[in-house]
Amino acid sequence: MKPHTVIFACVHNAGRSQMAAAIFELLADPAKARAVSAGTEPGERVHPEVVQVMREEGLDLSSRAPRRLTEELAREASLLVTMGCGETCPVVPGLERLDWPLQDPKGQPPEVVRGIRDDVRGRVRALLRERGWLRAPN
Repeated sequence: MKPHTVIFACVHNAGRSQMAAAIFELLADPAKARAVSAGTEPGERVHPEVVQVMREEGLDLSSRAPRRLTEELAREASLLVTMGCGETCPVVPGLERLDWPLQDPKGQPPEVVRGIRDDVRGRVRALLRERGWLRAPN
């Protein structure tokens, strides 16, 4: 059976959605689910403050590049998780969607970005547990 694909999406794909996809990849059973992050108007790079706080967790996002949410990408997905971007959030007709109302980390001090990261981790863990996609402990 092909693993489920979850798209984490926001407008610029440079903060929240990148954090969510990286944490998902770390915690998910790859045989059951995989993550993709994308945006409707991709930025030039992942926000430096996001790279910094994710590095504290041993996750290096410095080489990741924001990418556009395309129809082709959406066709492969079974779930779209938007990141609290309100009216500007992407919508993919026919695709199950969850919205996580998260603050944008861009330009925020490290302690605020850490709080957003920790919120994202809790939401990802809960989603994985709920869907039965959590990686078995080693």
